[in-house]
Amino acid sequence: MLFWNMTEPNSSVGIVVPQTAHFDTQIALKGGGSLPAYELVYETYGTLNAEASNAVLVCHALSGSHHVAGYYADKPKSLGWWDNLVGPGKPLDTNKFFVIGVNNLGGCYGSTGPMSINPATGKPWGSAFPFVTVEDWVNVQTRLADYLGIRQFAAVLGGSLGGMQALDWTLRYPDRVRHGMVIAAAPKLSAENIAFNEVARQAILSDPQFHGGDYYEHGVVPVNGLRLARMLGHITYLSDDAMAEKFGRRLRDGGHKFGFGVDYEIESYLHYQGDKFAGFFDANTYLLTTKALDYFDPAFDYNGDLQAALARAKADFFVASFTTDWRFSPERSRELMFGLLHNGLNVSYAELDSAAGHDSFLLDDVHYHAAMRAYFQNIEV
Repeated sequence: MLFWNMTEPNSSVGIVVPQTAHFDTQIALKGGGSLPAYELVYETYGTLNAEASNAVLVCHALSGSHHVAGYYADKPKSLGWWDNLVGPGKPLDTNKFFVIGVNNLGGCYGSTGPMSINPATGKPWGSAFPFVTVEDWVNVQTRLADYLGIRQFAAVLGGSLGGMQALDWTLRYPDRVRHGMVIAAAPKLSAENIAFNEVARQAILSDPQFHGGDYYEHGVVPVNGLRLARMLGHITYLSDDAMAEKFGRRLRDGGHKFGFGVDYEIESYLHYQGDKFAGFFDANTYLLTTKALDYFDPAFDYNGDLQAALARAKADFFVASFTTDWRFSPERSRELMFGLLHNGLNVSYAELDSAAGHDSFLLDDVHYHAAMRAYFQNIEV
């Protein structure tokens, strides 16, 4: 087992190298499918202590990956998606904690997913790849923990969909996590969120280049569908105030073109984000991941009683929300907080002022990071 702890003056974890864990044991999935074997790509930062008691698992959101912090030797600008939070002296301090990031099953960053080769056919899985759920991700993450020699995590955390995974960890494996940190998330999606996800999926499914999910064999990518899905999603990640401040109604070229091209800076920005996303993300992974979001509901098997569902948890909790996050509003975090408190659990709750909307959990906000730092400092290892 290899670990990296390359401290640099700028508090970066430095150069990191992805690793791959191979699992030969078949896994049955919640949706009824199965995989005969699979691989998980992950990265680690810091050093696992002798008792293996200082491990922290970071779960990623929809388009995230295992690359949480640091950068690659051949791509010095390739900072991890939560590099502002994870590193020596940062809120999640790698001088104290051993941090793990893993690409979820069904992902497109190296873990087994629709782009991987199906051993039964010798071709990419494509449309044949089985549905995966949050519960499936948590189950395979436990196998990775066993592989790394970790019986219990000091903390499991994540934002958005990552926060849902952190919550599920505390319910599915209550003895294997001491602290659950659920940030900018909710115990289940609202009808509005499911609606947004469905429109995004339809953009992909209706793209002529989608080919029923088997576009790999045709040598094409459903670019237009991916672009539209990302453009729609990105609107929901920002607040109205953030859009107004960053773009307002500013015209790109100073005047109206009276056509259906790009007039406004916000339009240009959305086109840029859509084009960039379509250049690296897999359409099948997008479909699977948004469906996993929709299906997650710990209270489903408890007749909708969230308090009863949360009774399984034993961990202490940190729950955080952001005032302008209308996709996962503070009301949803408070719903979770009260459910945990009613079960006699220790809960720290931070409702943070931010103009950035849902994306706030990714940003370097002084009050947000101060709250995270304070909580991590009180975690005993």
